[in-house]
Amino acid sequence: MSVDWAAIVDGTWPAAAYQTQGPFQLRQGQGGGSRVSAASRIGDVTDADVDAAEAAMQAMGQKRIFCLRPGDEALDAMLAERGYDILDPVNIYSCPARQLTDTPIPRVTVFDIWEPLAIMREIWAQGGIGPERLAVMRRAKGLKTGLLMRHTDQPAGTGFVAIHDGIAMVHALEILPDHRRKGMGVWAMRAAAFWALDNGAETLSVICTKANAGANGLYHSLGMEIVGEYHYRQRV
Repeated sequence: MSVDWAAIVDGTWPAAAYQTQGPFQLRQGQGGGSRVSAASRIGDVTDADVDAAEAAMQAMGQKRIFCLRPGDEALDAMLAERGYDILDPVNIYSCPARQLTDTPIPRVTVFDIWEPLAIMREIWAQGGIGPERLAVMRRAKGLKTGLLMRHTDQPAGTGFVAIHDGIAMVHALEILPDHRRKGMGVWAMRAAAFWALDNGAETLSVICTKANAGANGLYHSLGMEIVGEYHYRQRV
């Protein structure tokens, strides 16, 4: 069965509002970043359609930004001609959640907690994940949780997991600099897998920019496979 990964992303990391503008779905991000602000194609596009989408995004007080997925090559070329720059090419990884539950997680290494504790909000803030992105997490309507990682009896990192249509997706995984390269990302993903299974999700997924070599290496090392990709084009 094919998975609509765009729907999984929207379901687990939702925009504040959605509206249809001709052949585009527009997102109102309220400062929550590209993922919740970019327009995506839902039909055949003309130059006039792009003009209208640009005007609508600017009317929202947002940048002109589009999300391009496989199948959007014609729109991609059209935007390139208009001077749009490529931004943040992304991989989507997935694996059966049970694949990551073969090893017990050491005691007091990862806790699943919702609402986020103050220390979790502080760790996210250090990684540039501020109140606008916390608002995105709160908007997710399905089952969700936060992850708090600990290492040498200290807070080490945090993350967010939400479920949509039977698939759990990890977002905003942030490890503090002093605790990186110590396996905390592995334990976070394993904890997310246990939580996913406990809450009825058989599949675990995560999004990662292609430029993040460390994170891509982590997901490859866990046997996760690339199941989708997308990038943005933005015009300042």
